Amino acid sequence: MCMKVTVAHFQFEVDFLASLRRIPMYVGLSGISGALRRVAAHVVGRLWLSAIIIVFAAAGIACRRQPSGSSGDSSSRREITVSAGASLRDAFGEIGKQYESRTGSKVNFNFGASGALQKQIESGAPVDVFASAGRPQMDALSSQGLIEPGTQRDFARNVLVLVVPADTTSGPTSFTDLGGAKVTRIAVGNPKTVPVGQYAQQALTRLGLWQQLQSRLILAEDVRQTLDYVARGEVDAGIVYASDVRAADNKVRKVATAPADLHDPILYPIAVVRASSGKDAARAFIDAVMNDEGQRTLEKYGFERAR
Repeated sequence: MCMKVTVAHFQFEVDFLASLRRIPMYVGLSGISGALRRVAAHVVGRLWLSAIIIVFAAAGIACRRQPSGSSGDSSSRREITVSAGASLRDAFGEIGKQYESRTGSKVNFNFGASGALQKQIESGAPVDVFASAGRPQMDALSSQGLIEPGTQRDFARNVLVLVVPADTTSGPTSFTDLGGAKVTRIAVGNPKTVPVGQYAQQALTRLGLWQQLQSRLILAEDVRQTLDYVARGEVDAGIVYASDVRAADNKVRKVATAPADLHDPILYPIAVVRASSGKDAARAFIDAVMNDEGQRTLEKYGFERAR
């Protein structure tokens, strides 16, 4: 609104000054020397400059006088973009509504593989908050100075599980069973960009199965795609997070949980992106994730509290 006021005042001044130029400024001065006419022109020029300065000063005062909470107050009402790991889709959808109800601001979500979201931020994507399904992606951004200092917090943890299609009766029942001849197709996230794929690689490597299973692996672009492959029966098994089983609407069945010592801790960090133009609103969203209501929502969707 401030900019519109300023432009409107400025346009009015331009029109007014343009009309002055059409007035015969030297009426009655035809007999006066050229020197006097030059002085008159100088005075008119100074008046033009003064008028423009006054207009911009008035517009600035109008901006400063806008009431708190108006559209010109970016700290109270604004729109932010949150890039978050695909496994957070359902939980963050609900937390987003809580945030909007409490603050009056709007949040737009961009869900995907955390590694892909990391690359987007590195390329300058307009993101206010980043919530990763793994620490390596957040650490990479932080090391490049792309995360606002002092804003990073761990807000949840997860568990790695093995799932099979719900109607399967003879599939694997443990991670070690994946090495059996009957298991021919296994869906996992692409370890290059998907944190759950990185944890799966760690677990299978420590079990001595990663190299053996290379020809059987179906690499997915994010954890929800992994889940879809299993739900549609296109693979014999898949490795996902415990929180994702709920999202499959009873189309998959959990058969095993990976021991915690088979992979790094599955922690979810969240932080304000340093290039954000709405850091106050971004911090408010992080508060909505970290408060009791946000934490209870995460637990409802199968996440554990970060300890």
